[in-house]
Amino acid sequence: MRGIGTGVLDRLFRASVCATALLAPLAAHAATEEDPWESINRPIFRFNDTVDTYALKPIAQGYQYVTPQFLQDGVHNIFQNLGDVTNLANNILQLKPHAAGVDTARLIVNTTFGLGGFFDVGTKMGLQRNDEDFGQTLGYWGVGSGPYVMLPLLGPSTVRDAVAKYPDTYTEPYQYIDHVPTRNTLRAIDVVDMRASLLQAEKMIRGDKYTFIRNAYLQNREFKVKDGQVEDDF
Repeated sequence: MRGIGTGVLDRLFRASVCATALLAPLAAHAATEEDPWESINRPIFRFNDTVDTYALKPIAQGYQYVTPQFLQDGVHNIFQNLGDVTNLANNILQLKPHAAGVDTARLIVNTTFGLGGFFDVGTKMGLQRNDEDFGQTLGYWGVGSGPYVMLPLLGPSTVRDAVAKYPDTYTEPYQYIDHVPTRNTLRAIDVVDMRASLLQAEKMIRGDKYTFIRNAYLQNREFKVKDGQVEDDF
């Protein structure tokens, strides 16, 4: 659910970044085959990277510098709690009753005992957070990812995942908030929170930044769509 963040860096590479550092040379050829629009994607990536370098990243660094850690954690937990609605909807669509049950329990526990999600009580109770979206739901039902595409301001995606972004907006709170200043403020905080959470991970980028992020994104999406059951090519 994240703007420059959403895409931008989506929900980007946190889980796969370490694996990419090791596997990027092996996956480079395959990734290129999945990126037939690279000549278009690279200029868009440079635009996004410029916006991030001179606007979003400094704001995120400032936010991280002036905001106490407990408050950063609480804000992040609130947006994670809101995101559990998307997780729940997509686990239902993927016919995963156990995962949907966990999502429901997390929403109830964190919204009530966690004071609107500020405290992640669910995880401490052993209710591990899922990470689902409509792109994964389409993949679960056999829809191919299509070519890799770099979206202006939204960042890395595929044709399937780009189309799937719109249905996910119906499980986000923003379009149900009529007061425009409040809606825009929440969106801005959400984006800054997401960008701040990636500051540490981006230090692991090696080599060509575009290639690294592309490989990380594609590998991470495949991992998520297949629930970690990725075939070993070796």
